Amino acid sequence: MKLPQCEIFFTPKTFSEEILIASGGRKPSEKFFSEVAQNRKILAVDKGIEICHATKILPEILIGDFDSAEKNSFDWAIENKIPVERHPVDKDFTDLQLALNFAEKNYKKNSAVIVGTFGGRFDHLFSAIFSCANSDLKIFMADDREIIFFLKGEETAEVNFFHKPLAISLLPVSEICEGVTIDNVRWKLSDAKLFQKIPNAVSNRLEGEKIKISVRKGTLAIYFAFSE
Repeated sequence: MKLPQCEIFFTPKTFSEEILIASGGRKPSEKFFSEVAQNRKILAVDKGIEICHATKILPEILIGDFDSAEKNSFDWAIENKIPVERHPVDKDFTDLQLALNFAEKNYKKNSAVIVGTFGGRFDHLFSAIFSCANSDLKIFMADDREIIFFLKGEETAEVNFFHKPLAISLLPVSEICEGVTIDNVRWKLSDAKLFQKIPNAVSNRLEGEKIKISVRKGTLAIYFAFSE
């Protein structure tokens, strides 16, 4: 997976095609969005149609209840004959969860970059993190300021940085993560246990240009901050 700030290699690699989901939180820069949109199929989620409109990049489908998207961006999608999957405002799932369900059914064994998950309400971010962590897709929540991706038991990631992060944090999504190892940081870990109720492996610092992270058991969120 190549993003503007870094490139991430996984062992084992379990996905092939990459898609992009434009969600309705903080908009990435137009430059960032245009770069990650290259050679990826795009799904727009409600207000996420606005960054598509701004960059004139057409998504394959627009999903949501459309309670927040600007009318001119929604009209632009209709004018360009973008298929719309409309849901009621009163529903059991968030717009992002509905988009993930659609992607899981139609793009199996793929990875997804999701922009527009940061910068809004905490409850929305909390829902997004756990929904993405438990998706059948390999998810990368990303914009020009922050990145989150997930490692599950017996997975290893090697990350080559093009831009140095301000902070690297390891956040247990499952109750316990076992066998956590990370190198080339100020505070290294080797076969460590991390506990969700004591999320203390935060604000680490990169020492070098790359890191290697692995987890033997559990689901671990890897977080990079590139700006405050």
